[in-house]
Amino acid sequence: MGSDGALYGVTSGGGINGIGTIFKITASGTFTKIYDFDEIHGADPQGSLLLSADGNMYGTTNAGGGLNLGTVFKLTPTGVVTVLHSFDSIDGASPEAGLVQASDGKLYGTTFFGGTNGNGTIFSITTDGTLTTIYNFPDFHSVDGANPYGLMQHTNGKFYGTTKQGGISDNCDSFGATGCGTVFSLDVGLGPFVKFVVPSGKVGAVTQILGTGLTGTTAVTFNGVPASSFKVVRDTFIKATVPAGATTGPVTITTPTGTLTGNVNFTVLP
Repeated sequence: MGSDGALYGVTSGGGINGIGTIFKITASGTFTKIYDFDEIHGADPQGSLLLSADGNMYGTTNAGGGLNLGTVFKLTPTGVVTVLHSFDSIDGASPEAGLVQASDGKLYGTTFFGGTNGNGTIFSITTDGTLTTIYNFPDFHSVDGANPYGLMQHTNGKFYGTTKQGGISDNCDSFGATGCGTVFSLDVGLGPFVKFVVPSGKVGAVTQILGTGLTGTTAVTFNGVPASSFKVVRDTFIKATVPAGATTGPVTITTPTGTLTGNVNFTVLP
């Protein structure tokens, strides 16, 4: 969902070049094509688009770019697409999932192929295009898996994902013993945080907040203003009412073990 309330997505084919598009559609069904991929900026996008805290959207393509191995791209609110990174096999190839923006502000993702062993990578990339390879998946028989399909970040700070192949089980396809895939976690040292089911609301609205270790919470503030009321539903879930005087900014929760802050600002709507 974009900041305008419309839904945004990609097609892996079609468009004037036959290699994919970016589109938006409103809740009432009004459809608009925003962009046609052209090989230079990428081709065959596979994953979801990510609305970043900077107001731009980010995504990946499975092919296209400088070496036809896929790209990471940025889409501005005015519809301008730029390439942040073209994969070169050494740093990965052919991502088949979108990106996530972690609590440190960086974008994280996976490539299905490429890397040191050719079986995919986990990477981070800044919004100005600096890419860092975090992990190279080993061979098909590795217990960690091979050929990953994307990431999500849990509120405990760790990343989780799945792989198509690898793991300790064999004989899962017609090509021989390549492993049946894994569910994996990745810890890059990011601490716990809280996130919102919907990161916006009017004064008086009840917002839903997800986290870890929320039992015993003593305070919830919206950009420094205490919540009108809050209720700890469970250890991972709080409901809090947006208070009068609240402005757009971070939401902070005080727990018995410390203070947790939202991974994105909460927007107070007029």
